[in-house]
Formats: sequence, structure tokens, C-alpha cells
Amino acid sequence: MSYVRGFAPWIVYALLSAIGWQWGALAALVVAVVSLIADRRKGVALDAQILDFGSLAYFAGLTAFSFADTSSPIQHFDGPLASAWLALIAVTSLLVRRPFTQGIARRKVSAELAADPRFVHTNMVITSIWTTAFAASAMVGIVADILNTGTMVDIARQVLGLAIPMYFTHRYVTRIRARKAAAAEHTALVTAPNAQLPTAVNA
Repeated sequence: MSYVRGFAPWIVYALLSAIGWQWGALAALVVAVVSLIADRRKGVALDAQILDFGSLAYFAGLTAFSFADTSSPIQHFDGPLASAWLALIAVTSLLVRRPFTQGIARRKVSAELAADPRFVHTNMVITSIWTTAFAASAMVGIVADILNTGTMVDIARQVLGLAIPMYFTHRYVTRIRARKAAAAEHTALVTAPNAQLPTAVNA
């Protein structure tokens, strides 16, 4: 649910833009502001809110632009533009070594684990997956808009653009946890006989 919450403004926009892109942008902006304020009150670190600030900046600009010119031809490319912006956020977070998924994951782990270099590496990989998905979604969206495939196709593209990387993230994290569990079990099996040596000697 953490990822769904993080992408809530984008999901809201994808669903409501069918009514009107300006209203979808406004609703997404409200969600982004509420989410950011709630996290600030909880004391969430600024570097853990890269996605939040990126979402706020995008929908603030889109809301102002869309209401200023509701018939702008840019609205026909708003879907790919959103995906491209998300790709930009993701790439930027990778370049500064603050992968945006790390900010989401940190809310569910201890401070000790969050400081582990392996935790950062894992999120670098996961963020790379999301970056690829965003870029692919943007390119598919451009082609779909050129072919005029319709609003429902664009909504499906945007939803899948979030669902697919969520799935791969879940699979990757599950595999990492399985490896850690196997390593811990192996260590326990190796050290267990040694732990019994003093008892055997005393006997």
C-alpha cells in the first residue's frame, strides 16, 4: 500500500482526467498537497519525499496551465508527459543517490536497516526498474496519442505503468528476503555445533 499512497496523485489524475484534464490536475494537486503536509507533520525526512515534491511541482504547473488554456493541444499528450516527468524524477533521484523508492521503503524499516548500504543498493535497483517503466510508458503513450487510440487506452497505459513495476518490485524484494533468510539459516547451522563444543568438553 505504500507505493499506492506515494503515487496517489498520479492515480487520481489518471482516473479523473477523463472528465477534464484541468479537473484531474486540480484533484491530483490537492492530493499531493495533503499527502506532503501529512508526511511533514509525521517528521518524514525531506530526502524521503522526492516523489512528493516532484508530484507537487508537476501538478501545480499543470493545474495553472490547464486552467489558463483548457483547449491547449498539450492536453492530448498529458499522459505521456506525466510518465516522462515521473521518469525525470526517478532518474534525478538515481543521480543524487537518493532513489525515490528508498523514501517509501524507509517508512517500513528500522533506522539501522535504512542506513545499511545494501538497503540503498536494493533501492537503486528498484528505482531503475521504475525508471524504465516510466520511460516505456511515456513512449507508448506518445504512439497511442498519435494513433488516437482513445482515453480508455491511455488510462489503462498509466495504470499498467504503475502496476507492472509494483509487481516486479514485490518479486525483487521477496527474492532478497528469501536470500537473507537462507543466509541466516546457513549461518545458524554452521555456528550451532560450535556453540555446543563447551558443553561437550565439560561433559
